[in-house]
Formats: sequence, C-alpha cells, structure tokens
Amino acid sequence: MSKKDSFLVNRLKSVGHAYKGVVHLIKTESSIKIQVCIAIAVTITGFYFDISNTEWLIQIVFIGLVMSLEGMNTAFEHISDFVHPDTHEHIGRIKDIAAGAVLIAAVSAVIAALIIYIPKIF
Repeated sequence: MSKKDSFLVNRLKSVGHAYKGVVHLIKTESSIKIQVCIAIAVTITGFYFDISNTEWLIQIVFIGLVMSLEGMNTAFEHISDFVHPDTHEHIGRIKDIAAGAVLIAAVSAVIAALIIYIPKIF
C-alpha cells in the first residue's frame, strides 16, 4: 500500500499536466498559434492606447475564452478521431459544433475589440 500524495502535491501535478497540454496545443495547432499572435498584438495595442482597467478585463476574458475553447475544440477532435477514426456524419457534426463554439467566441472578441479600439483610433 503506497502513501497518497498530499493535496498540494496533487494540485502541482495537475498544473504540470495542464502546462504540458498548453505546450502541446501551441506546438501542434496552427489556429492557436494565430490566436497567440492576435493576443500579443491586442495586448501591445492595449498598452499603446492606454485602455482602462475595465477594457483590459474584457480583453483578457475574451483572449482566455477563445483560447480555452480552441483547446476544447482540439480535445473534441482528438477524442472523436480516437473513438471513430473513419469519417462519420455524427462525428463530423460534433466537430462542427465544437468549431462553431470557437467561432462564436472569436466573433464576440472581435466585436468587443472594435468597441474598445474604434473610439481610440478615430
């Protein structure tokens, strides 16, 4: 019988697994690479235009939302391919719905960015 790890050790291991997942996502998925570049660009733009704390919060939440959903979309794709490697109508629908969730978040993020930055540009 082995001694169980402490709560803190388990949390640290969980963070380590999550970190590996983020690194894998960034290394292997072109869409997340584009989103990281966009996140860096809007962050630099935020500093340039000296956006308010509220605008920062909105921007950060949308960056996190889009990237998180992209990670979930990738996970759904991997699970779907594992469960049913061949092309299948239902698997395709599942993948489309997951990708649609990313699209909804991305469009919402663009709208929020336009609301934040258009008044500052003009």
